[in-house]
Amino acid sequence: MKTKFLQAVTVFVSLTLFFGLSGCKKNIHSQEPDTLYNFDATLFGGGEKGEFKSGLIKFRQDPDTARIATLDTYVINLEPNHSYLLQRAVNPVADTTGCSSTGWLTLGLGAQPQAIHTNSVGEGHAELWRDLTAVARGTTFHIHFQIVDSVTLAPVLTSDCHDFSVQ
Repeated sequence: MKTKFLQAVTVFVSLTLFFGLSGCKKNIHSQEPDTLYNFDATLFGGGEKGEFKSGLIKFRQDPDTARIATLDTYVINLEPNHSYLLQRAVNPVADTTGCSSTGWLTLGLGAQPQAIHTNSVGEGHAELWRDLTAVARGTTFHIHFQIVDSVTLAPVLTSDCHDFSVQ
């Protein structure tokens, strides 16, 4: 009986920590300064037959005058030999609704959209980037991402809400 109680407490504490640390709403003042410029965005989606579709975006900004944000993007368990697009939507941090924007912009190589192609097992990788020189340094946004099917434009993966500041 004591063992079951300890197992239940362990599960409860683990779940509390997991959900407490992984919530979408972020407080910009509690983030470390570097996480406002550089972060990893995890993408999730449903799958058939228990397969879990997912992805990762390594969002990085070099503190240079060019103000280029790199979006090193990885996807797994998507349709094999198929093309997908990365999109983002942003809200100003002053907007207290968080990531409510549905004004999706397709990302790629600068202003040119670029597809993410999957291989024969449904894995794909693309080194994408976006020029942020038109945005003033220090401007802060809520941002979220989605991966869409390049043919149907249906979303297949989505991310949580993140805060970022132009470096």
